[in-house]
Amino acid sequence: MNNNLRITGLASGIDTEEMVQSLMRAERVKVDRVEQDRQTLLWRQEIYNDLNKDFANFILNSRKAFGLTSVKYDGTLVPNSYKNLNWVKKAASSNETVATVSSTGKAMDGNYNVEVKQLAEGVSMASGSDIRDSIEGKLVDGMSFKINDKPVIVNKTADKVTMSDVVKAINSTEDIGVRASYDASIGRFFLQTTETGKDAKIEITAGTGSAGESFIKALNLQYRTENKDEEGNYIYEHYKANGGAKTGQDAIINFNGADNITSPSNRITVNGITMDLKAKGDFNINIATDVDGIYEKVDQFVKDYNELVDKTNKLLGEKRYRDYKPLTAEQKKGMEKADVDLWEEKAKSGLLRSDDIISRTMLNTRQSIYKEFDGPFKLITEIGISTEQYSRGSAGGKLVIDEQKLKDAIAKNPEDVMELLFKESIPEERDKDNNITKKGIPGGFVTRIHDNLMLGMEEIIKKSGTGENADLYRGVKGNILLDFVSKHSSISLIDKDVLQYSRKIDDLNEMLFRKENNYYAKFAAMEKAISRMNQQSGWLMQQSMK
Repeated sequence: MNNNLRITGLASGIDTEEMVQSLMRAERVKVDRVEQDRQTLLWRQEIYNDLNKDFANFILNSRKAFGLTSVKYDGTLVPNSYKNLNWVKKAASSNETVATVSSTGKAMDGNYNVEVKQLAEGVSMASGSDIRDSIEGKLVDGMSFKINDKPVIVNKTADKVTMSDVVKAINSTEDIGVRASYDASIGRFFLQTTETGKDAKIEITAGTGSAGESFIKALNLQYRTENKDEEGNYIYEHYKANGGAKTGQDAIINFNGADNITSPSNRITVNGITMDLKAKGDFNINIATDVDGIYEKVDQFVKDYNELVDKTNKLLGEKRYRDYKPLTAEQKKGMEKADVDLWEEKAKSGLLRSDDIISRTMLNTRQSIYKEFDGPFKLITEIGISTEQYSRGSAGGKLVIDEQKLKDAIAKNPEDVMELLFKESIPEERDKDNNITKKGIPGGFVTRIHDNLMLGMEEIIKKSGTGENADLYRGVKGNILLDFVSKHSSISLIDKDVLQYSRKIDDLNEMLFRKENNYYAKFAAMEKAISRMNQQSGWLMQQSMK
C-alpha cells in the first residue's frame, strides 16, 4: 500500500498526477515486454498440448477402431492381440437357433459341419412349493451348514433371522461356486451354480438333527433330472441335506469330423472359430475373409493419419508475424473483441514453425514405415501402401493406398497382411547403466506409427507438460508420465521458463511501485518548497507595503 501523501500541484499549479503517470508509462514498457514474452510461451505451450492431445486421440481411436483394445468392467483399457481380431473374417451360422458364430483372423476360409450333442449346464435347485409356512421356527440364529464343503453360518441382522440373512450368508462365502436368492412374494428359494460344466456342483451337508439340517429340509429343494414322464415333461426330485453332490455337464460337439469335443461352457472356440451354443442340433459354418471390411478400416486409418500429417505440416510451415506481439491489457481496452481475436490469431501464428520435436517425430514416423519388416511381407509397399510424392513447398509425408493391390494382398494372404499391419513390437532391454542388453524388434505398420507418435508425445510432455490431459495420455501408455514425474517432478521446461518470467514480472512491478512512490515524493517536496517560497514572497510584499 502507498502510504505517502500525494500533493498534486496545489502550490505549483502543475498536474503532477499526469506527469508521474507519463513517466510510469515509459517505465511500464519493460514489464509489458516481459509479460508479452510470457504470454507467447503460454500460447506455445497451449499449441503443444493441443497437438499432443491430437496424437493421443489418434492412437486411442485407431486402436478402438481396429479392436486392438477392449474395455474392462472397471473402465480400464486392455490390449488385444491382432491374432484375436474378430472383424478379419466373416462368420455365418446356417442355424442361429442352434448356435451363433464369430471368428478371428486365424480361422481358415471354408465350410464346417457341426453337431451340438449336449449343452453345458450348471446345477439349479429351487423350492418346489411356497415355504413361508414351513420355515417358521426353522430360522435359528447361528445355524450352520456346508455348501460344497464351505461352511455357511447364518447370523441375524435384526430382531430375528430372516431369509435375507440366509441369502447374504451364502453369497458372501468365498469360492462357494453358488449364488442364492429368495423371492418373498412367492415364498421360493433358489440356488444356482455360478459356472457350467461337469465340475459345477451343489452339495449341501449338515449335522444330523441339527438346526441346519432342519432348515434345509424346510426349503423343499428340487432339481431337474434327465428323465421325463409319459407326457414328455422333465421329472424333478427332492434334495435333502447330506444327499450327495449334484453336478453339471459339459457341452459336447462334433466339429467337422472331430468328434466329442467338450467344453465346460457353451462358448467353444476351435481353430479361431467361436461358437455360442444355444440348443442341440446341426448347423453349418461359413468362414470368408472380409476383404472389403479390412480395406475400409485400413483406408480410414490412413485418412485419419493424413489429417494428422496435415496439421503438423501446417504448424511446421506456418508464417510467423513477429510484429504482432501479445496485446497488453491497456491496448485491449481500446479494441473490439473481433479485432483482438484477429490480432491474437496473427500473434499465435508460426509459434511452432520448424519445431525440432514435431519435425523429428514425423520424420522418424515416416522413416520407420519403410524399414524392412520381419515377416512374409518385407515392405509396406508390397501390399500397396506408400507415401505421396514430395512437391515444391510441401512438407509431404501423407500415405496413399493402391486399392486393388491392397485388396489382392488381403484376399491372398490375410494372416500375413494382419501381421504386417499389427504385429506387436518388442521393446529393447537396458541394464542399470543404460546399456542395451537386448535389441528391440519393431512391430507392424500401424504399431510403428503408434510407437513413434508416443515417443514424440513423451518429448512434448517434457517440453510443455500435460495440461489437463494426463488421464488421456495414461490411456495411450500407462507409464508415459513416469519419466516425466521421476526426472522432472512434473514441471515442464516451458513451465520453468514461465515461472522465471513471472518472478521477473513481480520484481519489475515492485521496482515500479518504489519508483512511482519516489516520483510522488519528489513532486511533494517540490510543492512544499514552492509553498514556502510563496509564503515568504507574500510576507516580504506585506513588509514593503507598510
